[in-house]
Order: sequence, then structure tokens, then C-alpha cells
Amino acid sequence: MTLPTLAFLGIGLMGKPMATRLAKAGYPIRVWNRSPDKAEALRAVGAVPHADLQDAVRDADIVISILAAGPAVGEVLDAALPALRKDALWIDMSSTRQDEALALHARLVDAGCRFVDAPVSGGVAGAEAGSLAIMAGGATADFDDARPVLETMGSPTLVGPAGSGQVAKLCNQLIVGATINVVAEALLLAQAAGADPAAVRAAIRGGFAGSRVLEVHGQRMLARNFVPGGQVKTQLKDQRNILAAAREAGVRLPVTELVTRQFETIALALPSADHSAALIALERMNPGKRVGVKADTLPDH
Repeated sequence: MTLPTLAFLGIGLMGKPMATRLAKAGYPIRVWNRSPDKAEALRAVGAVPHADLQDAVRDADIVISILAAGPAVGEVLDAALPALRKDALWIDMSSTRQDEALALHARLVDAGCRFVDAPVSGGVAGAEAGSLAIMAGGATADFDDARPVLETMGSPTLVGPAGSGQVAKLCNQLIVGATINVVAEALLLAQAAGADPAAVRAAIRGGFAGSRVLEVHGQRMLARNFVPGGQVKTQLKDQRNILAAAREAGVRLPVTELVTRQFETIALALPSADHSAALIALERMNPGKRVGVKADTLPDH
């Protein structure tokens, strides 16, 4: 069976391991990034780097983008559109607003192409392991064409028409952002009240409070390791997108409003830190209270 030719746009924290998995699975894959050296690094795994965006997407069967935000996807689409072949399938795996995904869908349909929005959850570890949760929005036939490619990177689920993948991702990020902050509060309370926070985490892991966030981010907080993973600036972008979606839907999300304000307090000082740095935001609200005695490990920039 002949595998479709892929163009993968965006070789960042998530894009690099995702594109690597596709290359190792045998897909003919071209890779592009605004910083060409990042794309060039994937030559070693069989990908073909392209410095020119239109060269990367020309005659590709499927284009996959995972970029910083909706405006960046729109700019890349503007530049790529003249070189797209008719009926090409564009899978956007970035985290954007629903209205941005719908606008991308409309533009591609007008150009005779197809679109699936397929944001992901699972972080860099999930991208490396091929275990990402992939939330897809689009026509059933388009999702069926995308499915084999998506299954190389994780577990895709069609959740509705175009734009619905972004709604599902926002729901995911709503839960993640709130839970990170609640785990930070639990560990700080344990420490301040005289219990061992590591032992408290171990004691509650098997109960109803157990979660992936408690496992991964709870351990990050105890180790005070804030090298990303997901970044504060990315989580804050998602928080703001959640609130925008809520306004559009006519609902108010008071917990999400509080969580957004928490991330805003560290966004300027620690934009590239892991989003588990919500613990630092909480500690700044509680002078003299701190989880553990280890020094913070933070990203270089």
C-alpha cells in the first residue's frame, strides 16, 4: 500500500517528536519550520527538510500543522495556499479558538481542499510515546482519511464537525489548568499544616483525587522541576481561549476565571516554565510558605 505524502509544518517541542514518529513509520514526509535548522535536524530520521514553505506543501496529500496559535496558522496557510493541490487534506493540530478553526476550514473549502482540526493532549512525553489524545473535528470521510496518520501519533476521536476538536481541547485544558492549581493548593496545605506533602500525595493517589495531573505535575511540584512540558504561556493562551469560547456560548466559568488570573500572575516572569509553576504563583500569595526545600529548576529562557 502506498502511503500518502505528508508535509509537516512546525518543528517545536511537540512537532519534533510527532514528525519523528511519522518518519520512522515510513511516511514520505517533508518538514518545515520558520527556523530552518529545526527542520534540518529531522533529516537524520528520514524526513526531508524544506526551507521554502510552498516547496514543502506542493503536491502533498496531507499537510499537518502544529504552530503556536491561530494567527500563526492563518499566516502559514496564507503563504502555503497557492501551492496546495486540489483536495489536499490539511490537519491542524495546533491549539486555537473554535472561530479560528472554522475560518481555516472555510478558506480551505473555498480553495477546493479539506480540513480537520485535531488538537492534542499528552505533552512531549505523549508525543514521544505516540500516546497523544487527539480530538478531531471535521467530516467523517476526511477523518477516516486522516485516521491512519493520526493513529501513528496517538488515539484520535472524532468529536463533531469542523471546529469541534478545538472545543474538546479547550474542555481538556480547562480541566488540566484547574487541576494543576488544585494540586498545588493541596501540596502547599499539606506542607503548611505539618504533613509530608510527598506522603500525602502517595496516600491519595489511589482514591477519587487520583489523576494524571497528580501523578505528573504533583511530582514536578515536589521536585520543583519546572522545565517544560507544557508552558505557562501556552496554558494561559488556552485559558483565555476557554473564556472566549464561554462568552461565545453564553456561559460563565468562574473557576476558569480564577485559574486564568493565577497563570497571569507569573506569565511575564516565567512564560516558558512548565505550567506546574502554578505552585510558584500560589506560594507568592502565601509569603513564607513553600513546598519542600529544593531549589527551583527553571528553563534557561
